[in-house]
Amino acid sequence: MIVVKIPREQKNSLISEVQTYFDMERSETIGELAAENFLDFMIKQLGPIIYNQAIRDCRTVVMQQMERVDEEIYALEQPQNY
Repeated sequence: MIVVKIPREQKNSLISEVQTYFDMERSETIGELAAENFLDFMIKQLGPIIYNQAIRDCRTVVMQQMERVDEEIYALEQPQNY
């Protein structure tokens, strides 16, 4: 399992966002600890899914770039006269 480390300042901001979400969308007030636990749960559940998709996207981009480089290398070949 991949452990996601979020800088404390950023995590505090996310905790505040979770609290705001619960307040605005669900009309529920939750404390910092509940918001942090919810955030940790979501990171644990969604983190690997998002990470794996990012890896797949990265792989696609790299393969496309490699194909372009391969085409450019073939374009550099000189014709051979026999």
